[in-house]
Amino acid sequence: MEIKAINTNNNPIIKVEKLYKTYGNITAVNGISFDVYKGEVFGMLGPNGAGKTTTIEILETLRSYDNGTAYINELEVKFNHKKIKSQIGIQLQSNSFFDYLTLEETINLYSKIYNTSSSSKEMLSKVDLTDKCKAYYKELSGGQKQRFSIAIALINNPIVLFLDEPTTGLDPQARRNLWDLVKDIKNQGITIMLTTHYMEEAQELCDRVAIINNGKIVALDSPKNLIQKLLNKGFSSKRVTQKANLEDVFINLTGNELTQR
Repeated sequence: MEIKAINTNNNPIIKVEKLYKTYGNITAVNGISFDVYKGEVFGMLGPNGAGKTTTIEILETLRSYDNGTAYINELEVKFNHKKIKSQIGIQLQSNSFFDYLTLEETINLYSKIYNTSSSSKEMLSKVDLTDKCKAYYKELSGGQKQRFSIAIALINNPIVLFLDEPTTGLDPQARRNLWDLVKDIKNQGITIMLTTHYMEEAQELCDRVAIINNGKIVALDSPKNLIQKLLNKGFSSKRVTQKANLEDVFINLTGNELTQR
């Protein structure tokens, strides 16, 4: 089933049409089509092996594709790797930075690589790590490492930011604060493409989500609309819905401010 994005008056920043990717006898991406628009947080959801990571890596120019087309900012991905890399930022689930460079020195190094004027103070301020400018990456907590990797991904002032399961392994405080960071980045007009296994996270952050299974997009809409469509079918959750959950209790008791652990 081919599912198109909702219509807007803007040209899409990302445009994918009938994209295919196979590995031997396995079809990882099976003719998917979707658009992503400027300033949108677009989520790709699906079980492990569904094809979402392959799709993201194609858009990041890390993998080739067999058939179909994929564009970022009107540049076809297959033929414009260098130009596209200069316009996107990538935050991976697992990162590794230099052991004996401070955060300030690491940002200065990446700024030179990308030939940008981004200052370490400016970038660390964006992710609330100014007080860690002289610290080494290995000394940071899990949440601080994720925020620093996002700072690195923003150095070249990207028009599209890819976030790969950015809150995996984080405690509730760090996760909620990273959500706030994602919202701040969106408010700057940056388009965000997000993968996550946390449905609450997708519902909180994403304007629209594509649910992919067995290489095909099986649904594409806003989280609110997808939930309503399910309810319209007569679905009723067996779980008791409450106004708060255990995570809310945890945050309320321990505080929502970033800790320095």
